[in-house]
Amino acid sequence: MIVLGIDPGLRLTGYAAVELPPPASGQRPPALLEAGVFRLSPRLCVADRLVELDRDLRETLARLRPAAVAVEKLYAHYKHPTTAITMAHARGVIFLAIRSAPSADGGAAEPIPLIELASTEVKKSLTGNGHASKRQMQSAVQHQLRLTTRPEPPDVADAIAIALCAARRAGRPSLNAEFAEVRAKIAEKTSPKRKRGAARPT
Repeated sequence: MIVLGIDPGLRLTGYAAVELPPPASGQRPPALLEAGVFRLSPRLCVADRLVELDRDLRETLARLRPAAVAVEKLYAHYKHPTTAITMAHARGVIFLAIRSAPSADGGAAEPIPLIELASTEVKKSLTGNGHASKRQMQSAVQHQLRLTTRPEPPDVADAIAIALCAARRAGRPSLNAEFAEVRAKIAEKTSPKRKRGAARPT
């Protein structure tokens, strides 16, 4: 089972794919398959950067075929409201790409489950401190995955941390039920609704 983590941004969007070992393998930790960043040209306007992000993410989703995707929740600071608005554009494109991607088994009927994680939850999951610094997060990722160096840039480390946090959720037996519930909610929202007064089949 592959879980993809995404750290949204309009200059650098980090992504990372981790694979969960099969249940019969015991307590082996998730393995890092791939990690990197989508580099969006700062010379382009926001609309064109969003087009680049959409294209790069869709290609990655089609290639990796993750069973679930985790995205960091939007954090808005009252001193920087414009940043939150801009980031919301990126998240919208990311969500649409995920919802439009084929599921891990190649079918289009069931969308890929989408998990939103608060940055404090991700940080606490890896370091025990919900307000850990970027340097601490890089060191935690390096230690837990036994990497020779800290992941760079920090956007990559953040994406790996998001994927690992989601993968830890997947280690719980209840996660399949959580994914099933997500799919059921999506199906309920997207299924055609019966119009009022329409005749019911007898």
